[in-house]
Formats: sequence, structure tokens, C-alpha cells
Amino acid sequence: MKNSSNNPESSFHSSWSMTKLMVFSLLIFLTYISYSIKFVSHSSPCNNNNKDQSLGFTTTTHLINHSQSELPVSNSDPPEPEPVKTNISHIVFGIAASAKLWNQRKNYIKLWWKPDRMKGVVWLDRAVSTDPRDERVLPPLMISGNTSRFKYKNPKGLRSAIRISRIISETLRMRRNTEEEGVRWFVMGDDDTVFVAENLVRVLGKYDHEQFYYIGSSSESHLQNIHFSYSMAYGGGGFAISYPLAKQLEKMQDRCIQRYPGLYGSDDRIQACMAELGVPLTREQGFHQFDVYGSLFGLLTAHPIAPLVSLHHLDVVQPIFPDTNRVKALERLKGPMELDSAGLMQQSICYDKSRSWTISISWGYAVQIFRGIFSVRDMEMPARTFLNWYQRADYTGYAFNTRPFSRNTCQKPFAYYLSKATYDSNTNRTTTEYVLNRTSNMTCKWKMPDPSRIQTVEVYKRPDPYIWDKAPRRNCCRILPTKKKGTLLIDVGVCNEDEVVELR
Repeated sequence: MKNSSNNPESSFHSSWSMTKLMVFSLLIFLTYISYSIKFVSHSSPCNNNNKDQSLGFTTTTHLINHSQSELPVSNSDPPEPEPVKTNISHIVFGIAASAKLWNQRKNYIKLWWKPDRMKGVVWLDRAVSTDPRDERVLPPLMISGNTSRFKYKNPKGLRSAIRISRIISETLRMRRNTEEEGVRWFVMGDDDTVFVAENLVRVLGKYDHEQFYYIGSSSESHLQNIHFSYSMAYGGGGFAISYPLAKQLEKMQDRCIQRYPGLYGSDDRIQACMAELGVPLTREQGFHQFDVYGSLFGLLTAHPIAPLVSLHHLDVVQPIFPDTNRVKALERLKGPMELDSAGLMQQSICYDKSRSWTISISWGYAVQIFRGIFSVRDMEMPARTFLNWYQRADYTGYAFNTRPFSRNTCQKPFAYYLSKATYDSNTNRTTTEYVLNRTSNMTCKWKMPDPSRIQTVEVYKRPDPYIWDKAPRRNCCRILPTKKKGTLLIDVGVCNEDEVVELR
């Protein structure tokens, strides 16, 4: 019998088997290493420490591709440019006017129109004689298209409502013909509407002009809103329609108008078409229809915490300042409007506790001093110095809360009206001066200091053009010490975070 250990052939086969086993094992090992490297390098993001959200542990990648890490990382896509904020050049105005009242009402448009900066058209029912001087300070005049083909069946209204309702569409067609670009908004108003253009820009700048928006406000009269619609923007107070919505309106409006021959005015025809397009009214409190009679004093001295955008029915209400006409009264507002349009008419309420006075400031317009301490809740409600559009209606006929204008002479306010407004660039501070209205002098037997001894109120305020970019909050006012006889000094500004207007 032969010994296998001494057999060369057997030894050779045994050695070859071991070699194949080692090679096979090495291949498996290399394959495992290769797949492990690929797994680690692909399962981690660019940063080395990757927190696995689902498993709750941290993995660390130690393998770095040096050939790539030494090269600068480049992005093939350039950064997107900052979007251009809405400005007055993005707005086109369509103003409804009548030839009969043009010579009178054009003076309201002159108060706010800036021909070098604004775009727009006045639409008339027929041609009027023009003054060459007006052509430099007013928008161009156009004659509305013929509307005789449209049905009108409302016995109490006027056919001119159809003409006026088509102003946005006609303005769009005209602007399209001029091939002007950059239009974002179409704004409708009447010839007796006064716009605060800077605040209009602030309001529209909050919204995406590439979406469908119909922006405006309701009437002050609850009965008006019930009769027409709470979903309707009143054209006299002004409303805005985004450019893409205006394009859709123009395509369907003539067909839409034919479906509503029984409606009264232009505003409700616009709203009917908006309803068919499925676009609701977006309410902004600064658009004012002013469906009231009498004095606007109570409304303007308790303006909502929102930018003042428009005033309307200026031929119907009393002049907003005493002892002057309507146009000159509005001209007086231009001073504070140019200094701090964002703060115009904004109310501040504070107390002179040493004299038991309540003080309410409507910046740029008027200051009121009341004997006694009244709650902020009461002071922010408009006093009824005005009558409802439906004059037989009582205080329940308004679309907002009001308070009575006191008949007690001791509780009637002492009113101080704006006399001048200045700005100091060194201190970045405005000074507005308010002078006592003589009709405010009233006898009172209450044993407390008499506000009539104050002849002038000086209010200091720093302009804040970005105040409406923040959450709405009423400004605070503080009584300042002074040795000036017959003068009350007040500082108005943004409230401190923990500042509270307390009664006592």
C-alpha cells in the first residue's frame, strides 16, 4: 500500500484546491468591500454628520473623494432676481365722470393725481370743453363706448350704470392697444373720489397680482349692503382688480351684463360678473364709500387700524375742516399726507391723569380732549356726527359699531384741527400743530381743569413707512412736560411691546 503523503500528484491537487479556495474567498471579500463603499458613499448627504430622522441615529462618513472636494462647487442656475415691489407705475386708474359735473369735480382729481407718475383715464359720457392748463395736471379724457345694445330695466336707476360698469374693460382694451407692460392692477374710482396713492400701493403690495383679486370695501350703511350686497365693492370708495382677473372680466363682461338688466348700478353689475367668475370680495377697511350725510368728523377721528386709501361723496358731506370749502379743506391734508402717508388719520388714545382728561389724536387731522376718563373701547368707536344714507334709519342702520355724540356739554369734546405740519430731517421727526376750534368753548360746572385753557396741541411723531408691513396695532401717545402756556405737547409712536393704555 502506498503512502499518500509521499505521493506528488496528491500533494499537487491538494495545494491547487487550497489556492482556488483562497482566490474565491478573496473575490468575495473584494466584492463585499466594493459594495460597502458604494453604500456608505451614497447613503450620506454632502455634510458628514447626517441625522437619520426615521431611525434616530447619526452616521458619519469618513470616505472623501479628494479629487472632487478640492474643486469649487458651482451652481449652473443663476440666482433668481428679487421680485419688484408693487409701485404706482404698476397701477392703471379708470375714473368714472359725467360731463355735467366735470368742471366742479375735476378739482378733486387734481388733489391726488400725479401726471408724471400715474397712469389712467377719465371716462366721460360726452365731450367737454377743456382748459389747456388742465391737460397738464389731469388724466387724459376719453368718451365711453356706445351701450345702447345693452338692456336696462331698473325703474329707479340710470342707464349710465352700464357705461360705468364697463370702464375697467374699456381701460384694459385701451392699454392693450398701447402695448404697455408692467400693469398689475386696475383701480376704479369716481370723479369725486380722493385716493391716498401711497397707501393704495401699500395695500395692493400685500397681494399676489398674478392671482385673481377683487379688492375693496362695503358701504357704511347696513341697509345699503342688504339692498345691494355685502359681497360687493362700492365703486365710489374705489376697488382694485388684478390684471389677470381684468383680462378674464373683459372677455365675458358684455355677455354677463346682458344677463342682469334689472340691477340698479355699475357696482352690482361688476359684482355679478365676479360671482360668475367665482372671485369673492377681499375687504380692505381703508376704502371709504361714505354713504352718509353731515359731518365726517366722527368717522375720521376713529379711523380703523388700517391705511387710509380713499374718501368719497365729498360733494354730499360737509367740508372736513370748518370755515373753508370742500376742496381747500382737503388741500390741508396734503401736508401730513406727504410727510407720513402711512400714519394719516391713525388714532392714538392716551390720558392726562393729573387733570382727568381723555385725549384722542387722529394724526394729521384733529385732536380731541374730553373731560373725564373714557375707555379705549368707547373711544375707538365713531361718534355719530353723521346721518345714515337712509336718513330715517337709526343707529342700527350702520354696518359698524357707533356711539352717540354726547349732548351733555361737560362730555362734549374740545376739538383741535390741524393748522400746520413740518418735518425736521435732523431728528427725523414730524411736528403737527392743532388749534382749538372756538365753537368747542362750552360752560361746565364740573370741578376739574377746563380744556379750553389749552389753545394749541403739538404732536411729535417719527414717520414709519413700513408700519403696515407689521401686524396691525394702534400707535401709543404720551403726554410730554412743557412750560409753554396754553400748549399741550404729545409724542406719538409705536407702542412698546408691553405698553398698555390703562384707564388708571
